[in-house]
Amino acid sequence: MKLYDAVVAGGGVIGASIAFELASEGLSVAVFDAQTPGREASWASAGMISPAPENSTMASLLPISLSSVRLYAAFLKRVEAISGKTIGYRKDGALDLFLDGTGQSEIDGLLALHHGAGLRAEALSGPEAREIEPALTGDIRAAVHRPDEASLDNRLLTEAVLEAALRKGAEIFPSNGARALWTEGTTCRGLHLQNDRVEAKWTVIAAGCFSARIEGVASYAPVVPAKGQMMALRCDTVNLKKDLWCGHIYLVPRHDGRIIAGSTVEYEGFDRSVTAAGMKKLLTGALSLVPALETARIEETWAGLRPDSPDHLPILGPTELNGLLIATGHFRSGILLTPVTARLIREWVTTQKVSEDWAPFSPLRFQQARQSRGV
Repeated sequence: MKLYDAVVAGGGVIGASIAFELASEGLSVAVFDAQTPGREASWASAGMISPAPENSTMASLLPISLSSVRLYAAFLKRVEAISGKTIGYRKDGALDLFLDGTGQSEIDGLLALHHGAGLRAEALSGPEAREIEPALTGDIRAAVHRPDEASLDNRLLTEAVLEAALRKGAEIFPSNGARALWTEGTTCRGLHLQNDRVEAKWTVIAAGCFSARIEGVASYAPVVPAKGQMMALRCDTVNLKKDLWCGHIYLVPRHDGRIIAGSTVEYEGFDRSVTAAGMKKLLTGALSLVPALETARIEETWAGLRPDSPDHLPILGPTELNGLLIATGHFRSGILLTPVTARLIREWVTTQKVSEDWAPFSPLRFQQARQSRGV
């Protein structure tokens, strides 16, 4: 049995990026995935890099979100150079759209949320928004322009990070996921796999919504799957420049001409089925924003399973078991938080110190909450 410096359970973009960072430090690293690495939430994302909190209850996420945005350019440059792959990064900004009937207080609240976070945001009239995006419906009353927003092709990113990790010396094992933690006393010694076990000084759980299925992990990472249905459209008469948001519907243009429409949030267990109701919601939302998309071709439909935690915040950091680290629960922010998550895990493994305050995301917070309730 080979001894590694670190083993990672989960080969999505988070696990692969952690492996890439650790292998870049010269550590021996192995990644174990239950299927083909990168084919779960990382494959299903829209790829938006948006640091703004969705609402005031997510404010604690802002510092590491901003740090991750600052890290992205250098992170992508390294990944592309080492992997030899391009990622389809776009930094063209975004528009939050408000249809007729929206009150001014809602627009003012969004502006206040962004300005309070130190983010650039500018109010636009409906005609001003249509000057930027001529395909928008005439029913747009107003918009908020966020010029610093970006997006990328998450599938290309995941493939590139996996390749970069391999080229840095990480070993990646598909179809051999973690079954349980291997613990002795107060130490995690590695992972029990499907038919074997692997030993390491450091064990990182980054298996997305499947993390809680690994025996011994659920108390640290009580994540559940949050299904998101999506579709890819292509329309020769529509050339969007910006990511478009309106309520829970968004449209994200890709570098290859596709437009990604998303997304639902459904708690249906591990079901990945694409439903008529889900597709109706996406199409209705897309056409209400850009009517010309009625002639678009539907190139692909899919559903992914995001890892959601009880408080909708990521789960990052060490546990009371020596050598065990958790990196999951990123919910709708997995792509956004990829660089900072990988950096924080690398910093802890190599120095036992981190450059960001990750205490709000500690895996121990759920145990502490249960104890305070007397459970």
